Amino acid sequence: MSQIDRDKLLDIYTRTMKVNRTDEKFRSLLMGGKVAVMYYCVRGQELVSAAMMAALEEDDYVVCTYRGQGEQTAKGIPIEKWWAECLGRVTGTCKGKGGTMHITDPDKGIMVTTGVVGSGLPIANGLAMASQNNGDGKVTVVSFGDGASNIGGFHEAMNMAQLYKLPVVFLCQNNRYGEHTAFADHTDSKSIAQRAEGYGMKGVTVDGNDVEAMYGAARDAVERARAGEGPTLIEAMCYRMMGHFFGADFSYMPPEHIAEMNREDPLPKLRKVMLDRQFTEEELDRIVAEIDAEIDAAVEKALAAPPPGPEELKIDVFEEEMA
Repeated sequence: MSQIDRDKLLDIYTRTMKVNRTDEKFRSLLMGGKVAVMYYCVRGQELVSAAMMAALEEDDYVVCTYRGQGEQTAKGIPIEKWWAECLGRVTGTCKGKGGTMHITDPDKGIMVTTGVVGSGLPIANGLAMASQNNGDGKVTVVSFGDGASNIGGFHEAMNMAQLYKLPVVFLCQNNRYGEHTAFADHTDSKSIAQRAEGYGMKGVTVDGNDVEAMYGAARDAVERARAGEGPTLIEAMCYRMMGHFFGADFSYMPPEHIAEMNREDPLPKLRKVMLDRQFTEEELDRIVAEIDAEIDAAVEKALAAPPPGPEELKIDVFEEEMA
């Protein structure tokens, strides 16, 4: 595997830290009682999202789930619009009517965030088929968890994508738990990636905490899709270092899992890679400080914006606006 060049590595680090600092800020607002919204923490999965988004072009498509903050912020949704939407403000990407579970910004390729487990896979196929038909050269990435691999839509989407060689990448973020159920208790397969073989599709399992491995797999899958060689199923092994949703505990996780999870934290690993590649502590800390300042300003602006008024109830719902 070729080493990631310095510019791309810095890009991935910046995206990773933007995802992480956004997550940290969100949790601090919730714990401080400053906001009260539903939020699904992405701590532990930052690198998977960042590396995948770094492999895409700006106009490529992304479909994600309610735990999609990583893809959304790493893909480049304007941070002020993102925070405004999450906090239910009219200046958000969906005028404050979608909230955290339905972030959408087609201008940045975030085509839909779905709150229904596994429902994004068939949608991604539709976007990929449109690109194939009109020849726009775009690749679609759909992100989902290991639990979603057991619904019918997963198998139908995989079969269709391979049959028509659609330019789509299936990114399964296997954090070892489907909500509160351990992987071994909901799946008897050795891996999710091995299911690809049943459809004649390329499937790979990769360490989502390893920047070289994760980016390499993402880059190769995107290149295959763009070249017309069809879809890839990437199973990125990672950890969810917080509960299923904000406020949930770890009571269902055995101590040995938590210990392993802490050892495999992707952030210290990534920072070590950055230092080994001759980036300085000062450079890395400055990037984080700049991200923090940007986030603080965006949150302040979002909180100052108004929520959508009652007149918005009938807007953006029907094809023809109601009187």
